[in-house]
Parts: sequence; structure tokens; C-alpha cells
Amino acid sequence: MEEKSYKEYLEHITTFVFDVDGVLTDGTIIITTDGQQLRNMNIKDGYALKTAVDKGYNVCIISGGSNEGVRQRLRGLGITDIYLGASHKVEQLDEYFDVYNIKAENVLYMGDDIPDKPAMEMVGLPTCPNDAVAEIKDIAKYISHKKGGKGCVRDVIEQVLKVQGKWNKNFDAKYD
Repeated sequence: MEEKSYKEYLEHITTFVFDVDGVLTDGTIIITTDGQQLRNMNIKDGYALKTAVDKGYNVCIISGGSNEGVRQRLRGLGITDIYLGASHKVEQLDEYFDVYNIKAENVLYMGDDIPDKPAMEMVGLPTCPNDAVAEIKDIAKYISHKKGGKGCVRDVIEQVLKVQGKWNKNFDAKYD
């Protein structure tokens, strides 16, 4: 049996799930002298996340990290389902599926490292940035041409919305 191209999954995606460090950020943490941990996020990824929320897609963040600044940034984009400090991402993903009655085959998950693997194996379209670890690249149905924190989230959201005719249609997104 011939394996489907990742593009065949795009028209059925209703839900996006993203890791934070290494996906929404480049995986670098700057530690200040007072112990704060700072991360960089890509503004174009933020625009795509906000657009997906505004167009009615389910957007969920599941991260092992627990930086409250990250939560604040994501809430500002309209994302309400944010699981930080998630040591077992499968549990959060199962809970999320149950709460919203989501079918796994309609989910795109983007992760970059070993803790994402079990959750990625649960969904219809596992994806990763091009600088993900080998074990994640091996299970991804799509590997973005962009690196983590450098537009990989925008890449996958834009592809899904374009296939579904919802990207930049009646442009009215309010973005900060």
C-alpha cells in the first residue's frame, strides 16, 4: 500500500498542537543573573497562531517548560488551552481530545525532541522543524523547511489554512 503524502492530510486538520521549546522558540534559553529564563518567539509564528484561533481552529500548547511569560504571550494570541510543566504529554493530549471531542486523525502536532514522540505517534499528522532530533524526524510525516523558532509554526498553519481556503481570506485579523 502506498503511503499518503502529508498534503493529503492538510484538508482534514481541525486542530493544531505545538510544543514550545524548539518549536515556538529556537530552543535557546538566556539565563539572567537573577535566574530568569528568557526565550525568543517568532512574530510570524504568532501571527499564524492568532489567525488559526480567529478562523476557529483548535490550538493547544503542550510543553514540559513552565515559564509563565510563555503562557502570557500565548494567551495574548487567543490560545486558551495551554499545558505547561507537562511531563507526560500523552496525558494532556488525551484530556484535550476528550474535552473537545477531537479525533486524532484531524490533529497536526509539531514537536522537536524525544518527549514529544509518544504524543506525535497519536495524531494524524506529526510534523517537526528541520532541526528536530533524528528520532522525531523519523516519525514525522512532514519536516518543515524552517527551524524551531524561525517560522516552522507559520509554515504548517499557513499550509493547512491555504489548502482549506482560509488563509488571508477576508483579511480581518487583529494582531498585536
